[in-house]
Amino acid sequence: MDADTIKESAQTVAQTLPTGIWILITALSLMVGAVAGFFTRKDRLEQKEKELDETHRKLHDQAKSEAKEIVLEAKDKALKIEEEAKKDEAMRREKLDSLQERLLKKESNMEHQITNNEKIREELEKKRKAIEEIKEKIKALHEEEVKQLEKVTNLKKEDAKEILLERIEKDYSEELAYQIKKKEEEIKETADEEARNIIALAVQKYASEVTMESTITTVDLPNDEMKGRIIGREGRNINAFEQTTGIDVIVDDTPGSILISGFDLMRRYIAKKTLEALIEDGRIHPARIEESFHKVQESTKKLLKKFGEKAVYDTGVAGLPKEIVELIGRLRFRTSYGQNILKHSIETCYIASALAAELGADVTLTKKAGLLHDIGKAIDHEVDGSHAKIGADVARKYNIDEKIINCIEAHHEEVEANSVEALIIQAADAISASRPGARRETLTSYVKRLEELERIARSFEGVDKSYAVQAGREVRVFVRSEEVDDLKTIKLSKDIAGRIERDLSYPGQVKVSVIREMRAVDVAK
Repeated sequence: MDADTIKESAQTVAQTLPTGIWILITALSLMVGAVAGFFTRKDRLEQKEKELDETHRKLHDQAKSEAKEIVLEAKDKALKIEEEAKKDEAMRREKLDSLQERLLKKESNMEHQITNNEKIREELEKKRKAIEEIKEKIKALHEEEVKQLEKVTNLKKEDAKEILLERIEKDYSEELAYQIKKKEEEIKETADEEARNIIALAVQKYASEVTMESTITTVDLPNDEMKGRIIGREGRNINAFEQTTGIDVIVDDTPGSILISGFDLMRRYIAKKTLEALIEDGRIHPARIEESFHKVQESTKKLLKKFGEKAVYDTGVAGLPKEIVELIGRLRFRTSYGQNILKHSIETCYIASALAAELGADVTLTKKAGLLHDIGKAIDHEVDGSHAKIGADVARKYNIDEKIINCIEAHHEEVEANSVEALIIQAADAISASRPGARRETLTSYVKRLEELERIARSFEGVDKSYAVQAGREVRVFVRSEEVDDLKTIKLSKDIAGRIERDLSYPGQVKVSVIREMRAVDVAK
């Protein structure tokens, strides 16, 4: 009997029973319903528990089955991997065995070769000792022979050698002169032409202006009234300007400009910029002049680095310390015989790189050496010594390549050139310095050099007259024909050229022409 049926029966009985009994019955029925409900829920829970157990068992069995499949599959894969590993191991073993076999063969061959080499070395050593013994015997025989000859002839070895050379020179002097002349002509035909071609190509690649630095600079004025303001009352302004800048000011009748004169390029540049600043400002008096001068002086120091950086950039030279770059900028305000040193260095750099490219030398090294070859002139007024030595010392201080240092130090032949690049720098420096218009000489030094050339030529025996021509590029020497023959003429030209090279310093080359003339004169009566 379920709870609903009990409930309906209770309701029916309740309608016929008294109230107290009805209440009792109701309570009993509720208790019975509760008990019935408890057991009903218990049955349902047990049923659900059985269902859950069944589901769990099924899931467990399913998982167990899947696990078995996974294990089997893993075992198959492991077997396959193991088989592949065994195959790989077998292949590697085969390779190792093959390599080992080859190494063993090579080791055997090397041992055999070493054994052969040892035998060959022993044989060579025996032969060397035998040759040394033979040399000693020959030397002893030669010495014995010399002694015997000295006894027979009553002459020492040196005396006999001198007599023999004198006889050979006497007997074959004409032939020797002819052969020397012939060889010289052959060499000149090829070497001069090749040298001219290479130099022409190098110079053609860099054709610069030939303007020399002047000692005078022109400053433009807005009007002629400005001249009076620059001069000042009783010359006060112009005197203050000259004392402050160290540069002379020339005021003449030329309209719209004045001149400033001085040998120091940097001072002249600072003076020009100072005067331009004063003209632009309009206030010109001693205090203002000094103030403007100091401002321009400070800005010029910064400008040196810019000049150096521009030179390095234009020439394509890289890897120089900043101190070296600043020294290169200083060269902008240095001159040599009127030629600007910075322009000369850049020009030498270009010419040297072109020559190096034609001759197959190191272009990068030559270019850097060409730019730095006169770096010593930036500080030669501060340090004792030649600018080549000073430049080499500066380069060493900043760890420049030793080859470049040799190029700097040897470009005036103060030390021996150790490379073809150093010789190229010598040639490029001479080409840049000696081209027309590059430099100017004072009249005194020019005349002195010509006199020295003529004096050296006249100092040789047999010379009648000598003349320096073509601005000292050639010396023409006239000899007395009765004292100097053709052979001595050739020798004399070489001796004079050698003496000029030793005793004089000059840019470019000096040609020595020895002229021998034979005249026969008679009078018809």
